[in-house]
Amino acid sequence: MDWDYNDQTGQDPATLNGFVHTAAHDARDNGYYDNNPYNDTDGVRAMGYYDGDDLNFYYYMASNFGTSDNWFNPIMTRTQSNRDYLLAATSQGYVYPPFTNSNDSALLTATTIFQELQNAGISWKIYTDPTGSSCTGPPYQASCLIKISYMQWFTWGSDIPTNYPNNIGTIGFEGSDFNNDLANGTLPQVIYIDPASDAGRDEHPSDYDSSPINIQLGAQYIEDWIVNPLLTSQYWSDSAFLFTFDEFGGIYDHVSPIQTVNPDGIPPVDLESTDICYGTPNTGTCNFNYTGYRVPMMVVSPYAKKNYVSHTAADSTAFLKFIETRFNLASLTARDAAQPNMSEFFDFNNPPWMTAPTPPEQSTTGACYLDKLP
Repeated sequence: MDWDYNDQTGQDPATLNGFVHTAAHDARDNGYYDNNPYNDTDGVRAMGYYDGDDLNFYYYMASNFGTSDNWFNPIMTRTQSNRDYLLAATSQGYVYPPFTNSNDSALLTATTIFQELQNAGISWKIYTDPTGSSCTGPPYQASCLIKISYMQWFTWGSDIPTNYPNNIGTIGFEGSDFNNDLANGTLPQVIYIDPASDAGRDEHPSDYDSSPINIQLGAQYIEDWIVNPLLTSQYWSDSAFLFTFDEFGGIYDHVSPIQTVNPDGIPPVDLESTDICYGTPNTGTCNFNYTGYRVPMMVVSPYAKKNYVSHTAADSTAFLKFIETRFNLASLTARDAAQPNMSEFFDFNNPPWMTAPTPPEQSTTGACYLDKLP
């Protein structure tokens, strides 16, 4: 609907005239706020934004290090499949999370980036935050941690607790595996950090009036438990932290998603009868040959160019291309093979940030509510 209110399967470029309608429609259907037909606030949140006073830490990092104004989430669908692309450059035709319906009733068999790293002898680790989850500890068991990681949806990933139990650990609290690895000099060459969803710090828009998700606390989490520990660790001098969102959040954008490369030629296999694309999975945007919408991205590294804004079109599978280029690995699919390798973000001859900066403390005083507008 966001793409084009009148032509939802899409003509390129998108008219992008459906954001307000979608926001208001969903509010009405679900009984949420911003749905009063008698005033002009109908769907108005879709036109909102956060500025440098709201998100002072993110603004500082993005403006001082590297960012992009042409960075997209991989596909025009929900979180799970976009996460699949971030891990394996494909969802193997899945639009929905595994086991949503009878057509996606198996784990993904696609090769993940961690398999490639393991086969190449490159050390790796996944960190996830067990706060608020069903996992008990410390110590936390790998068999439980995998259940709150997106790697659980891959056949190879679901076997990590059995085959590689030391390659999944914790983050987000004092004494976590991430903090210990930074302090003890045991941080692997490549790490992946799952969102702190159970802890309520993943910044996902909230559906519940009683517990709105506070984006400022999400930014504070990134600063306090990931970025600042890295900046002050022994690893800062040769590290690169790549940050993005798995998908856009429903806020209006004037830039159209872009045509891209279908990763493996598999069309959508699990569309449901209520989906706009049901019955025509290869029409217009009803396939995996378009990205989703633009999302934030930043590159934090001692080698990151200062105040750099990339205009190169890319989606988040470029993170995989960056890893593959660094360690001379093969592409996972045609999608990551088509991405830029992100070398433009770095100056390896004259690294600008060998002395780590001190970012401002993220403000947490902003209002957070769903039942009214600012």
